[in-house]
Amino acid sequence: TARGPAGETRCWYRATTAGGRKDAPICAVAVCAAAAALGAGEFMVNCIDADGKCAGYDLGLLQLVKAAVDVPVIASSGAGKPEHFAEAFRGAGVDAALAAGIFHRKEVSIQEVKAHLAGEGFAVREA
Repeated sequence: TARGPAGETRCWYRATTAGGRKDAPICAVAVCAAAAALGAGEFMVNCIDADGKCAGYDLGLLQLVKAAVDVPVIASSGAGKPEHFAEAFRGAGVDAALAAGIFHRKEVSIQEVKAHLAGEGFAVREA
């Protein structure tokens, strides 16, 4: 695999459709910025490379999108443990974070995530 001058494995985030099966030769961050300028109210950012890996959200992509738009950004794809949610809030400044697989497979409970976030000083809903 070719690498950039500082060991980078990619130089931009390519936008995809169809659940990551079709990609477009356009930067995902540029798509978000353009859509926000046209009136989009929020972005759910899913990094297909992190999807299902349970290794954490793609904080680099989330940081770039968050910096490019003035609307809420929701982290999607990559959560595998409660700490990943706190990393997304603290490390990327997202407004919300979601997960599905870890809850469906009962690897982590919603209450565990809420307890961890509360312990880290984040406001969480009781119900």
